[in-house]
Amino acid sequence: MIKCHPLLTAAKKKGNKTLSLTNFLAEDKGGNGGNAPPSYPTKPTSSWADETDDLDTEVSTSWHTEEDISRAPAIDRSILPTAPRSARESNVDRSCIPRGPPYTAFLGNLPYDVTEDSIMDFFRGVGISAVHLPREPSNQDRSKGFGYAEFDDVESLLSALSLNKENFGNRRILVDIADWSCWI
Repeated sequence: MIKCHPLLTAAKKKGNKTLSLTNFLAEDKGGNGGNAPPSYPTKPTSSWADETDDLDTEVSTSWHTEEDISRAPAIDRSILPTAPRSARESNVDRSCIPRGPPYTAFLGNLPYDVTEDSIMDFFRGVGISAVHLPREPSNQDRSKGFGYAEFDDVESLLSALSLNKENFGNRRILVDIADWSCWI
């Protein structure tokens, strides 16, 4: 035999009629010998939306007024984290950009089987003039995982810097200015 909750048993004793939970609880709000559930605060009869209808002044549903919007600076969507990396401006300290040749970039997190030709292909469309990849002394086919690329002009270097953290093979290549004084 399944036992019923005491409140349901109390409902059956009230005349075996089927009641909705709301009606059942409404009937038990009066004292019936201590078997009534504790009384809870009732919901307000109106909501905040109903109260705003009664206000004489107009209520704004926006966070800003029209003059706030006109004074706000325009949003540069290229700096948003949802913008494609190629559209974002590279995060470069302009004081570290060389004023004259050589325009060299440090390349990090390279695959060990990288070649100079694959680096030239990666930077295709950017004025790249030379690539240097240090190799392991014991195995000349294996790079050390970093290298340097020299570019024709400042614009080419800046274009290359915008490719920082792009996928190269199965890794995200790091591209930065090869000026040690800016790293310290």
